[in-house]
Amino acid sequence: MRVHWLQHAEHEDLGCIAPWLATRGHEVRFTRLQRGETPPALESFDWLIVMGGPMNIYEHALYPWLVPEKQLIRRALDGGKRLLGICLGSQLIADQLGGPVSRNAEVEIGWHPLQLTEAGRGAAAFAGFPEQFTAFHWHGDTFALPPGSESLMNSEACAHQAYALGTRVAGIQFHLEVTAANARDWFAVERPAPARYVQRPESILAELPNFAGNNRLMRQLLDNMAGG
Repeated sequence: MRVHWLQHAEHEDLGCIAPWLATRGHEVRFTRLQRGETPPALESFDWLIVMGGPMNIYEHALYPWLVPEKQLIRRALDGGKRLLGICLGSQLIADQLGGPVSRNAEVEIGWHPLQLTEAGRGAAAFAGFPEQFTAFHWHGDTFALPPGSESLMNSEACAHQAYALGTRVAGIQFHLEVTAANARDWFAVERPAPARYVQRPESILAELPNFAGNNRLMRQLLDNMAGG
């Protein structure tokens, strides 16, 4: 399968998704939007993975490349491509599906429990996921549910954490792809001040088993989408 991923920040890469793609033999290309690179042609990929980033999807004046990126996502949805969005990526896809994006009531950074909803327990994209698990979060915005989708997971700080349209399109607000090395790189760029749902970097990085568990779930989601 031809996979193309979109990068929004130098320090945010595929994490554990990269070795999964390599072992499955997928053809992988990427576009560094933050460098002004041109988005790919629709016919050049089968699966579009839209990664996270520190910007907000409505900051067009600061990040003008958001406009052609949104247009690409819309064409990919209309063209029947597979799409996976992570954090900012999930918001961008939700926006193009008709789910508005806005500030969340709380900034959520660190390890926070997630609960699958009844719809989430039956969602094919998340088959094999436990009903409760702890995930790594880093976001201040959230998406409203796109028309035709249901809330699949929630946390104490955020009502909508995941959505899916079968196994073809999925969005997760949290970061299952992040490895411990990725997290160290992120905190080298930004060290957010502690708050109600914002944990200290030292506490986050100390939970090494959590990263491994999250990465296993990331691979499960990818397997579900690839086989669908």
